[in-house]
Amino acid sequence: MLKISKAAGLYFVLLTIAAIFIVPLWVMLATSLKSNELQITREMASVRALLPLPPSWDNYKAVLKGEAFGTPWVRFFLNTCLIVASVVIMGVVVNSMAAFALARLRFRGRGVLVSAVVALIILPFEGLAVPLFLIINRFGWFDSFQAQIIPFIAHPFSIFLFYQFFNKLPRDLDEAAKVDGASWWQIYWKIVLPLSRPVIATVAILQSLEYWNSFLWPLMVTRGPEFRPLSVAMNTFFGLPPRQWGDVMAFAFLTAMPLLVLYLAFQRWFVQSVAQSGLKG
Repeated sequence: MLKISKAAGLYFVLLTIAAIFIVPLWVMLATSLKSNELQITREMASVRALLPLPPSWDNYKAVLKGEAFGTPWVRFFLNTCLIVASVVIMGVVVNSMAAFALARLRFRGRGVLVSAVVALIILPFEGLAVPLFLIINRFGWFDSFQAQIIPFIAHPFSIFLFYQFFNKLPRDLDEAAKVDGASWWQIYWKIVLPLSRPVIATVAILQSLEYWNSFLWPLMVTRGPEFRPLSVAMNTFFGLPPRQWGDVMAFAFLTAMPLLVLYLAFQRWFVQSVAQSGLKG
């Protein structure tokens, strides 16, 4: 009986925690399916906010066609996909190469470089925003995709994750490859990188989350919808009067869905990498 009580209590706590995360998402979905703004305002603070009745796709049609905010949601979605995909793909290559050199090669100053990478992790971006903005402006990259991609390819935390993972790989693999005449580049590209799929998935997910939700920097370096990502567009449209909650919630739900799909697709690799890197408690 005691075991049953403990199990019931544990499930209750877990369900409560799950509800804390799921209920806001459900309210967002339910509100986006209501086309009557008066109904949304009246039911916002009641249990009826959880019920998408009567359901309607009008808000989604308005957002996707650009009727709600003047610019179609797809435009900002493609901008965000281009920025995030470029940063993640190039970042995986650059950060893994840097981590491989730090983990496998022996050279003077290696310890200082590792310490510098760890120190850069705790440095807040706000402290670098203004100097970085001046550099971007000097290059003439203001209001462009380059300004949102190039400065963020090298990522200290990603280098640290790769470094931790590479340190756990047996060095016997390197020695065996060297005996067969392989160079360091061939060891990295043909042996180490194929074994690093879990940490690659982790880095891809973390960087996707970070840059999909990036707000301050895109706001600083973009002016109009041509180069702006979803996060800045969401903030801009949220402030346009009169505020249409149904359209806003439809825009927010469409923005959140790709990240959920990405995590569900790669969660097995993500959990495996976290466990192997020793970051899991």
